[in-house]
Amino acid sequence: MTINLNDLNKYLDVAKEAALRAGVVLKERFRKLCPSMIDEKAKNDFVTEADKKSEEIIKSHIWSHFSDHDILAEESLAVRNASPLLWIIDPLDGTLNYIHGLPSFAVSIALEIEGELAVGLIYEPLRENIYSAIKGQGAFKNGKRIHVSRSNTLNTSLVATGFPFRIKDIIDNYLKVFKELFMHATGIRRGGSACLDLAYTAEGIFGGFFECSLSPWDMAAGALLVKEAGGEVTDFNGGNQYLKTGNIIAGSKGVHQEILKIIQEIFKN
Repeated sequence: MTINLNDLNKYLDVAKEAALRAGVVLKERFRKLCPSMIDEKAKNDFVTEADKKSEEIIKSHIWSHFSDHDILAEESLAVRNASPLLWIIDPLDGTLNYIHGLPSFAVSIALEIEGELAVGLIYEPLRENIYSAIKGQGAFKNGKRIHVSRSNTLNTSLVATGFPFRIKDIIDNYLKVFKELFMHATGIRRGGSACLDLAYTAEGIFGGFFECSLSPWDMAAGALLVKEAGGEVTDFNGGNQYLKTGNIIAGSKGVHQEILKIIQEIFKN
């Protein structure tokens, strides 16, 4: 299908409007949740009324503009057409942070066209930061161009990660990777929001990021941001199947390669 830059800009504008509307609700309900507003989907995997309301707002806004588009969203997995345009939405990334009053969470919206990421947006409501990217047009924070870290070595970089709470049987290897990176990197941070970790990597705060067993909505927008900011994004095999495998490494070229080498060495055993 033929999509031009004007179309992509329109998609981005709609994503931005949707995220801002959802952000209003997230800010209003932050630190105001009671236990009845929180459900445990699986062990240590929670959803709140704020997640659900945010998703409802985003889906409604997108479908009010593009009723024939498909949507893949964390809380409802709603897909209703056979469209080549697929919106991938995390209405509240960092739910556990949100529940505990930790001010580190975001809205993530991406658009995939015929299987290729084309638009990505991450909105940080409390800081009112908007990270955005259109394929081939660069990455931006609040309208200003951003770039991955100029550092190309682990020993001068801060690295971000998360822990694989869904797949406990790989935790031993994961901790070996963590230890190896701890010995070589300037430091390691675990923020609790994969999409923000990727946004900060695109911005050059983190030199690199890795995590496994993620879902597409955790990383779709952030992956595009890092690539458009001049970085490398792969799965643990060095390929481009991260949205399918759930395993992702992102960062400046040199840091990405060092993390990839460590992960492949440890996970092959």
